Amino acid sequence: MGKPTSADLKLGLATGPVLFACQQFPEMNAMIMRRFSLPGDVDRARQYVLQSDGVQQTTYLAQRYCHEAIREISKLRPSPERDALIQLSEIVLTRDK
Repeated sequence: MGKPTSADLKLGLATGPVLFACQQFPEMNAMIMRRFSLPGDVDRARQYVLQSDGVQQTTYLAQRYCHEAIREISKLRPSPERDALIQLSEIVLTRDK
């Protein structure tokens, strides 16, 4: 979603794409538990994410939440603040980094 592919893995973080990939590749559980700390963990996890539909599932989930947020925000009375919140929700989906 706009970040370098392995940045979170190198920090030991399991983000949405990793967690969704883990459903398809249960062997990732051990890597997640040790925070991708063994040699080769980051590269192996990255390959599993690329082979899975984790990125697509994460994108779909983000779109659902953003659309729901916009729907709820739109119930507020019109104001510059409401418009800014809607714009922010849209930016989240299209950001580059």
